[in-house]
Amino acid sequence: MTTQVLLDTDIGSDIDDAVCLAYLLAQPECELLGVTTVTGEPVDRAKMASALCKVAGVDVPIYPGVERPLVIPQKQKTAPQAAALDKWPHDAEFPQGQAVEFLRRTIRANPGQVVLLTIGPLTNVGVLFRADPEVPRLLKGLVMMCGVFTNRLAGVGPLEWNAIGDPHATAVAYAVDASVHRSIGLDVTCQVRLSADEVRRRFRCERLGPVLDFAEVWFANRPHITFHDPLAAATIFDEAICTFQRGRVEVELTSDKLRGMTHWTPHPEGRHEVALGVEPRRFFNHFFSMFE
Repeated sequence: MTTQVLLDTDIGSDIDDAVCLAYLLAQPECELLGVTTVTGEPVDRAKMASALCKVAGVDVPIYPGVERPLVIPQKQKTAPQAAALDKWPHDAEFPQGQAVEFLRRTIRANPGQVVLLTIGPLTNVGVLFRADPEVPRLLKGLVMMCGVFTNRLAGVGPLEWNAIGDPHATAVAYAVDASVHRSIGLDVTCQVRLSADEVRRRFRCERLGPVLDFAEVWFANRPHITFHDPLAAATIFDEAICTFQRGRVEVELTSDKLRGMTHWTPHPEGRHEVALGVEPRRFFNHFFSMFE
C-alpha cells in the first residue's frame, strides 16, 4: 500500500527541502500527488522541484504558491539554489495563482487519504485552512517540520524559520483539528546532520545528482546539511524513527522579537503530536536505503 502525500515547500533556500523531495520521489510507499511552493520566487522554486521530478522520471503536478506572508514583511525573498538549475532539464511554465485551490481540490477528492507535509513557511496552508475550514478534518494527517518544543539540544534557540516565516499562518495551522497533527521541531531535527564531505561521498546515485549540485550552492556558506525536512517526511513511513508526545501548541503573536515561537504544553488529550527524540542511525539507514 502507498500513502498519498502533498508536499508544500520552500525548496531553494535551505538545501534540506531538495533532499526531502528526492526522498519522497524515491520512497516506494509514497504516492506524491503534487508539490506547491511558497515564499519568495515561487516559480524558481517550482523549477527546482521540476528538475528533481524529471531526473526521477516521475510526472508530478507542481504549482507555485503564495509569495508574501499574511501580515509581516517577506523574510525570504530569493531562492539561491536556483542558480544551479541550468545544469538540469526542468519545466519553465507552471499554472499561476492556483496552488491553494489545487491543494483544496486534491484533498477534497481524496477524503481521509492525504498526508499534507509542510516543510516551509505556512502561508499556503494558512490561506487554505482559512478558505476551507473543513479541509483539515479531511486529511489523513498534517505533518509539519516546524517549531521548537524542548530545550534539550544546546545551541537551539526558541525560534524556528518555518514558524517565524509567516507566524500568523503558523497560528492558523496550529488552531485546526486533524486526525494526525504532527510537528517535528528544530530541537529534534538538528540531531540528524552530515558534513559536506560525507554528503558528497554518499549522494552518488542519479536521483541525487540535482540535489548535490544545489547543495554546492549551500556549501559555499555552510559545511554540512541538517536533514530537518527529510526527517519529518520519514516519520510518515516509519513512525519509530522519532518518539512523540501529545500536547497543546500555541503560537506567539504578541511579541515582536518572539513572534512565531511555539509554546508547547504536554497533555494526554492534546491535539498536537510533537517529536521529542530521534534515532539518527535508524533515520539515516532508512533514508539511504531508498537510493540503493
